[in-house]
Amino acid sequence: MAPSTKQVLKDALQLPDQERAELGAELLDSLPPALLGQDRSNAQWLAEIERRAKAAQAGTPGITWEDAREQVLNRLPKP
Repeated sequence: MAPSTKQVLKDALQLPDQERAELGAELLDSLPPALLGQDRSNAQWLAEIERRAKAAQAGTPGITWEDAREQVLNRLPKP
C-alpha cells in the first residue's frame, strides 16, 4: 500500500461501524465487475451460496479472515 493509501485506511478504520460499512460498500461498487467476480451468472452465484450455506449448516469450518484477506489481495492487480 502506498503511504497515502495507508493513511486513508487508518482514517477509515476510525469511523463508526455503520460508516465503515457504507464506505466499504461504496468502494466495492466502484470496482470493475471483473474484479468482483460479477462475470458469474445468477445461477452460478446461487449454486455457490447454496454450497456455502450447506457447509455452514453442517458445521464445516471456513477459512480464517487472514487467509480470506490474503486471497483477495492476491487477486487484485499489482501496482
